[in-house]
Amino acid sequence: MTVKSSPLTTRQNVSRRLKIAEGHLRKIIEMVENDTYCIDIMQQTSAVRSAIKKAEEVLLLNHLNHCVVNALSSDGKEKAIAELGQVFRKID
Repeated sequence: MTVKSSPLTTRQNVSRRLKIAEGHLRKIIEMVENDTYCIDIMQQTSAVRSAIKKAEEVLLLNHLNHCVVNALSSDGKEKAIAELGQVFRKID
């Protein structure tokens, strides 16, 4: 019989993804200090960007599913929409 583990909470999921990015970033610093081949360093920087982007996606989805839904069903509609506008203007 297989035992399923419970899914990670948003906080755990984001924290795990950011720790992965942190590990990659430490490796990149070490690579730069050791004069590693530039292309190899760039591949690692790409991995950091990807990990951070995924963390942002998880955060945004959680925000939409919880905070925004609650705000839209209460008096916080305008504030929620303004906050989302600010976030989307900052996303590359």
